[in-house]
Amino acid sequence: MLAAMSNGESLAEGEIWCGAQPVPRDEKAVRVRALFDRVARRYNLLNDVLGAGVHRLWKAAMVDWLAPRPGMRLLDVAGGTGDIAILFLKTVGGNGSAVVCDINETMLRVGRDRALDKGVTEGIDWLCGNAEALPVEEGSIDAYTVGFGLRNVTDIEAALREARRVLRPGGRFLCLEFSRVRLPAFQRPYDIYSNHVLPRAARLASCGDEAEYLIESIRRFPDQETLSRAIADAGLGLVKYRNLFGGVAALHSAWRL
Repeated sequence: MLAAMSNGESLAEGEIWCGAQPVPRDEKAVRVRALFDRVARRYNLLNDVLGAGVHRLWKAAMVDWLAPRPGMRLLDVAGGTGDIAILFLKTVGGNGSAVVCDINETMLRVGRDRALDKGVTEGIDWLCGNAEALPVEEGSIDAYTVGFGLRNVTDIEAALREARRVLRPGGRFLCLEFSRVRLPAFQRPYDIYSNHVLPRAARLASCGDEAEYLIESIRRFPDQETLSRAIADAGLGLVKYRNLFGGVAALHSAWRL
C-alpha cells in the first residue's frame, strides 16, 4: 500500500509509518490530529521554515493550473488554514463557493479566523471530516484540491477513491505535495537543506518535533510516477503532473471522466 512506503524499511503486519515511527494503523490519525492541534496556530510559520515561504507560490501555481471559473464549487481537503480556498474565491471574484474540509477542528478554527481577517465571510464553508470518508454528497464538487495534506492520510488509496466519488463527471482533481527531486543539480543542495538546515531552523522556531514528523513524512511519500499510478487506479483519468523546483514539490492533475 502507498501509506506503507518506507525507503526499503520493513513494517510489522498492521503497522504504518507516522513520521519516523511505525505505529498501529488505527493510531496514525490520532497522532497526526494531536500534532496539528499543537501546531495549528504556528502552521504557516512551520511551512515558511520548511520551505522559505515558497509554499505560497506553489499554492498560487495550483490555483492557476486549476483555472477557476465563475460558479465553480471547490472542495479543499486538509485545507484547514484556508489558503487555497481564499485564493480560489479571490480568483473567481467571489462568484463561486468553497468548502474547506479538515479532520482537525483546531486547524479549521484558525482558518476561519484567518479568513475573517482577510475579509472573506461569504462563499466559504468549514467542514470537519476525514479525507478517507468525506461527509460530502457524491458528484457534487467541480474541483477537489489537496495541498500538503495527502501524506498525512492513513489510507491514501481510500482518500483518492473519495476524491473521485465526490467529483461530478468532468470535475478536476489537483494535489500539491512534496515529491522527489528530478534535477541532479538540485539533489545535493536539497539534501543539505533537508538534513541539516531545516532541523536547525525548526528548533529555532520552536517547531522541532513537528518538523521532524513533517520531514519524515515527506521522505516516505510516493514519488511522482507512483502517485500518478495510484490516482489512475482510483478511477481518475488524464493523469499528469508538473514538477516544481526540479521536483522538490509536484502538482498532480486528473479528471473524473
